[in-house]
Amino acid sequence: MEKTGKKRRGLKIALIVLAVLLVLAAGALAFAGNYLFRFALDPQGGGMLSAVDLESLTLEGKYAWFAESSEDRWLTSHDGLKLHGLYLPREGSHKYAVICHGYGSIPQYEGGFAAKFYEMGYSVLAPAARAHELSEGRYAGMGWPERRDIVAWVDTIVEEDPQAEIMLFGVSMGGATVMMTAGEADLAPNVKCVIEDCGYSSVWDEFAGQLQELFGLPTFPVLDAASLVTRVRAGWSFKEASAVEQLKKTSLPMLFIHGEDDTFVPYAMLDVVYDACASTDKERLSIPGAAHGGAAGTDPELYWATVEAFLDKHMG
Repeated sequence: MEKTGKKRRGLKIALIVLAVLLVLAAGALAFAGNYLFRFALDPQGGGMLSAVDLESLTLEGKYAWFAESSEDRWLTSHDGLKLHGLYLPREGSHKYAVICHGYGSIPQYEGGFAAKFYEMGYSVLAPAARAHELSEGRYAGMGWPERRDIVAWVDTIVEEDPQAEIMLFGVSMGGATVMMTAGEADLAPNVKCVIEDCGYSSVWDEFAGQLQELFGLPTFPVLDAASLVTRVRAGWSFKEASAVEQLKKTSLPMLFIHGEDDTFVPYAMLDVVYDACASTDKERLSIPGAAHGGAAGTDPELYWATVEAFLDKHMG
């Protein structure tokens, strides 16, 4: 009886220790999940998807020109956020370029692209993604909730100009945003084509790569925990935020661009998104030697010749 009692006490102690360890592990995992959630989705925190190094750019004049020449536009999102955008009208034109910036950036820094499209005869709308610049929101949505914001921004253009012909353009997170937007069933038919530059295949895939690159960690269990935290706090998960799944639902003409030396959003993702796209009218452009977000600057002649030919074909 005494031996049995000792065994029972030993079992109780073991169960208590196991319970304590599980609580500690759960607490550590919750901490890690919350940390990764904030680290990845807080644009002000310098997280995984850092902004382009603006000091290395020479487009300050175009940034200033776009900021000074454009006017403020505002939109209330479906979930009540006040979103800001810069709008530069091209008098007499019914062609519009909606430009989506990358993580940690702002609309003014799209001045180089805005100038090009304006010169081509486009009015330009550059929305500030939620949690960026003057747009409300605590955390970035990496293109997923933003896809609904772009649908709403497009609707504002069509309300003002029913004859509008619209193209969507985005780089990095902006590229993922326009790909995700392309699959929305209620996107106005005024959108005629989409150009994405170095967008990722899904938020899960991008963060999995960054988790390994920055911390040397596998996806399980930290990324799973961070995705769960995002589901609870932001209403979406990393796996559902998929450009691949959205592209399977689009028939819009698409141009996919990627730099061959991009390791931040790996060059291999170009094949993934291109192959996933259901459109029968799709093109791809690889730029040798271009790092992340650097395709236009690495080979501007090839880049813009391809973009202009694509737009001439689909925008009249």
